[in-house]
Amino acid sequence: MAHDQELDASGLNCPLPILRAKKSLGSMESGQVLRIIATDPGSVKDFEAFAKQTGNSLMESGEEGGKFVFLIKKA
Repeated sequence: MAHDQELDASGLNCPLPILRAKKSLGSMESGQVLRIIATDPGSVKDFEAFAKQTGNSLMESGEEGGKFVFLIKKA
């Protein structure tokens, strides 16, 4: 799926992937999509909770080559 910005949070543990995503989303326009790559297994539940708490949409969540990939659409 197309995205506007990408954040590679590989090697970072909770809460850093969430904090970096929050910072990236802050500089984006409403409706734009951020693609996040993470290696922390806890990030799956973290990004689900993050999307619910912030009102952003978790459009996609999956695994690619042992890494977790998320697509979040800014509200």
